[in-house]
Amino acid sequence: MNTGKGFNHRTFSILGSAGMLPAVRGILPRTPRGSYETAKEECPIHNAKEPSGNMPDGASNMLALPKARQLASLLSRVIIVVRCASFVSPVFAQSDAEFAKANQDYAQNNFKEAISGYETLVRSGQWSANAFYNLGNAYFRAGDFGRAILNYERALALERHHPEAKANLQIARDEARALELQQIWLERYLQFASINQYVITATVAFWLVLFCVVGLIFARRRSAAIIAVLIVSLLVFGIAILAIYELDQGSKGRALAVVTGKDVQARIATADTANSVLALPPGSEIKILSTRGDWVYAALPNNLRGWIPEKSAEQVRL
Repeated sequence: MNTGKGFNHRTFSILGSAGMLPAVRGILPRTPRGSYETAKEECPIHNAKEPSGNMPDGASNMLALPKARQLASLLSRVIIVVRCASFVSPVFAQSDAEFAKANQDYAQNNFKEAISGYETLVRSGQWSANAFYNLGNAYFRAGDFGRAILNYERALALERHHPEAKANLQIARDEARALELQQIWLERYLQFASINQYVITATVAFWLVLFCVVGLIFARRRSAAIIAVLIVSLLVFGIAILAIYELDQGSKGRALAVVTGKDVQARIATADTANSVLALPPGSEIKILSTRGDWVYAALPNNLRGWIPEKSAEQVRL
């Protein structure tokens, strides 16, 4: 592995997913549809009230007014839909243009401009795994390993099974010699699913438990099948809740941060003159435990703890 000023010449893992930039080859991919989230404004559609009941004989001329109202209501719906479409379409078009421009800057080796373009999308709230992945690639090519690792981590936080982000994250860590937090065995086993998936599982299991309890209360005879489903549902619910807690509060949870500064030293106190606990290369992981002024107290790799300047690290979860 080359540890000098040049980049590692191993090709970044590209598995053909549209809209993700290779960090070494510089091939410009197609812009994916829906690769980032765009806020949409809901368009209210009001339902016209229709007359009910039978019309008396000779009163057919009275239908003219309800029909006119129906026509006016239908016309108003069309106008509302057209207005909403005219509002949403420019938003999508502008986002597509910004994303395409950032990709073009990347392909032309204008990495600072590409970073600016991707960051603009992120600041506007258009988050996706591919957008953070591309941003990480741009930072990598610009030589900023700390922020490259930060954005690969953000991509994986949104899409846990993102093979390209995983591969590039490991390469960036090797280049930066970044340190990782140790995970307990339970965290490693629970990471095969995301928090959202565990939340859905817990919700389904909860309702199954509720239905089984109601069934046992009102059933004339207790069913062994219902009792078995109840026990399994309780077990699944408990495991899902435990997984949610561990993934949210563990080493890869909401408090996870990445060192983005250079020559960062974790210290025993909130002073630049305090003794150093550990040197943290860019891209190293920490878990923020508390904040005091311009310093954060964090859990560090190698089971250590110390204070670092708040500006030297950024949290993975925005």
